[in-house]
Amino acid sequence: MKPMPDFSALSLSEIARFEQEQRLPPVDQWHPDHCGDSEMRIAADGTWYHQGSPIGRPEMVRLFSTILRREEDGSHVLVTPAEKLSIAVDDAPFLAVTLNSEGSGAERRLAFRLNTGEPVTANADHAIRMRGTAEEPRPYLHVRRGLEALIARPVFYELAHIAMHEADKGNGPIGLWSCGHFFPLEPGR
Repeated sequence: MKPMPDFSALSLSEIARFEQEQRLPPVDQWHPDHCGDSEMRIAADGTWYHQGSPIGRPEMVRLFSTILRREEDGSHVLVTPAEKLSIAVDDAPFLAVTLNSEGSGAERRLAFRLNTGEPVTANADHAIRMRGTAEEPRPYLHVRRGLEALIARPVFYELAHIAMHEADKGNGPIGLWSCGHFFPLEPGR
């Protein structure tokens, strides 16, 4: 895997190119027997733990994140061609920690950097969706194959600020466009 660049210094076109160049293992093609529990947990704040202790090496977290898969029953596993181990996930396995935005209105493009360093551009395959209530919204970004990132509160505030600035003065839902797709920022829409 290529080293992660400094996303604050990149254009969205450069981020998209980096995103396309990433080669992730084909975990959806691996179907070994379940071997047990990894004794790992991903906390709601995105911290990865092994046997109750935080994993302090970002490179290890990044490596493990590439072999993470969500099963049809909603559980999560770490999978290789030879092993499949359960992993506990408190909320979403990833956290969207930074936002890059270019353009405005329907021409806007939104790119996020996850806590693992992975770039994800909001589009038809990587939708932003809201859960929770109006009082306690919980924004998520689809990452890949059923895996989601909770959008960190400061990043959600950035999104809300942009959406309020561009709002159509009460004529429709509050939300944002990215790559030609509109994403409402209100739960239940």
